Amino acid sequence: MTVQDTFAATLVDEWVRAGVTDAVVAPGSRSTPMAVALAGDGRLRLHVVVDERSAAFFALGLGLSSGRPAVVLTTSGTAAVELHPAIVEAHHAGVPLLACTADRPPELHGVGAPQTVEQERLFQGVVRAALAPGVPDAATSGAWRSLAARAFLAATAGPAGPGPVHLNLAFRDPLTGSDGPAALPTGRPGNAPWHQRFPAVAAPPAELVAELAQGGKRGVIVAGAGAGAPAAVHAVAAALGWPLLADPRSGCRLPEPATVATADALLRVRFATEMRPDVVLRLGAPWASRVVGDWLAGLDAPQYLVDPHGTWLDPSRTAAVSVAADPTTFVLGVAEAANLRPAPADWAARWLEAERAAQAAIDAQLSDLLADGGVNEPAIARSLVDCLPTGSALVVSSSMPIRDVEWYGRPRPGLRVLSNRGANGIDGVVSTALGVAAAGPSPTFALVGDLAFLHDASGLRAGAASDRPAACTVVVVDNGGGGIFSFLPQAGTLAPDAFERLLGTPHGLDLLAVARAYGASAEEAHSIKDLVAALEPPGKPDGAHVVVVRTDRQSNVEVHDRLHDAVAASLNELAARASKEKGAGSPDPSVDA
Repeated sequence: MTVQDTFAATLVDEWVRAGVTDAVVAPGSRSTPMAVALAGDGRLRLHVVVDERSAAFFALGLGLSSGRPAVVLTTSGTAAVELHPAIVEAHHAGVPLLACTADRPPELHGVGAPQTVEQERLFQGVVRAALAPGVPDAATSGAWRSLAARAFLAATAGPAGPGPVHLNLAFRDPLTGSDGPAALPTGRPGNAPWHQRFPAVAAPPAELVAELAQGGKRGVIVAGAGAGAPAAVHAVAAALGWPLLADPRSGCRLPEPATVATADALLRVRFATEMRPDVVLRLGAPWASRVVGDWLAGLDAPQYLVDPHGTWLDPSRTAAVSVAADPTTFVLGVAEAANLRPAPADWAARWLEAERAAQAAIDAQLSDLLADGGVNEPAIARSLVDCLPTGSALVVSSSMPIRDVEWYGRPRPGLRVLSNRGANGIDGVVSTALGVAAAGPSPTFALVGDLAFLHDASGLRAGAASDRPAACTVVVVDNGGGGIFSFLPQAGTLAPDAFERLLGTPHGLDLLAVARAYGASAEEAHSIKDLVAALEPPGKPDGAHVVVVRTDRQSNVEVHDRLHDAVAASLNELAARASKEKGAGSPDPSVDA
């Protein structure tokens, strides 16, 4: 029997034609026809991951890094259900993914057959398309290539942007054919995919370009993940004379004249009130910083949100205009507009002077805090960003790690910062990082908290059975529980015992032993110097290498407070000097944080 084998081989051939390079297989019986086709094609890199949940996040990491969908395949039943968290993340983050779940044929549904659940609508609401072609039949072979090509296009170029596609593939026994696949249905000449789609290219709205370019207004650009080509974003910032508030995932946090990296610190003090803009141009996803989000929400200036797919990335509902346009095309249209009038010269200068003062204050305060050889979480994040080799990828867990990288990561070139910020969960981050590593060729590192690590410790094995072994150094900040909760009001309102039990959640585990149990090499870093040394050489040839750095949850809050206070004091000094130079006497005491 070869119809099922031929069907599966046709899907694989069509996906390779479209540009798929990787497939992740979680072993199982019902999925055998697809697994054999994926393994036997020879043009795909195959990654075999036992844990379906980890397999899905590994595939997510491949797509997050490369922009190409990876195939992830599971057998039927609860194995298929395990894909759900990664599919939710891919949906919200706009990461392409081809999720294939094997299924029992219709006659085995509703009769108590094992490993049989309702799968066709399993991921309803969080996929770009859900396709269920039924048990393969030779009579439908003329549609097979179209099915595969349309699935790829839905995952990469649909109207809602990239995201996950679910193919629920029913197979009957016998699940293997003695002769393998028959001749495949004829494909397009030249190895071309069956269907292609080219995005609509629309010129930026002329009236909006003119409004931004010709007003001479004091504006700010806020850049997040998906902000567009960094060179283009910096070009428009320079042309308009606007500061560029760049989060690390935007790719725009570069040592360029307009870059402001310390926005979270600057907007905690009086500076936030003094430097209210006339207009805001928002490119890409929001920052993780609640301070930045609250500042934007409190402005009465018009805000323009640019996203290529018209996604409404506006939790505070303050955007006056949403522009469905490619951010790079849009900002270049503004930068090259006729009769462009920039903001007054001192507008960006004041932002950038404050940025330099804040960076110096953070450096000085961290130097004092580390003088005794200790370690703290902001220093870990800042040091990682500083010392990783050019060309590296840094995968950062949600919760405190992404905030510390966002708040304290210095501008630098040659570093890609990636994070699962679609649904903002902490699960699957180890597997995601190994998927990023497998996409290669960049040296790959990860920064995760202890609970995120424990959520996905089995992911350390995700790269072990791959055609391209995934080497990744995972830095684990072990503060004995959920560190972010110590920053919340609950830390002061709940009784200490209740807080620890419900939110602090101390794990009491030896994370070095956990890592080694999963086959990873592991070591502990007791200082920033130890940490930097542990990162060289990047990654390890045998897969994952874990570096555990222990910190204290309570003192971590105090460290953050000291850094915020140091920035506030630095800005006070800056204001005092400016006041003195203008002959205005004593500085306004309201400048204090």
